[in-house]
Amino acid sequence: MPKIYRLLTEDDTSAFCHKVSDALSKGWELYGTPTYAFDQANGVMRCGQAVTKEISTAYTPDMKLGQQ
Repeated sequence: MPKIYRLLTEDDTSAFCHKVSDALSKGWELYGTPTYAFDQANGVMRCGQAVTKEISTAYTPDMKLGQQ
C-alpha cells in the first residue's frame, strides 16, 4: 500500500490541536515529533506536525492529500 505524507501547520492556538485531531480521526498517524517556531513575519509562534497515511489507491502528485 502506498503511504502519503502531510505537514500540518498553524498558529499556536487551539486551531492547531483541532487540525491534528481531525487528521487523526480520519486515519492519519503522527510521524516524528512536533515542531514549534517563531514566525517573525507575522509575530506569532507556529506549530507543525507531520502525519502519514496508508492509502489503497496509487499516489499521484495531483491528488488532494487532505481529502484522502
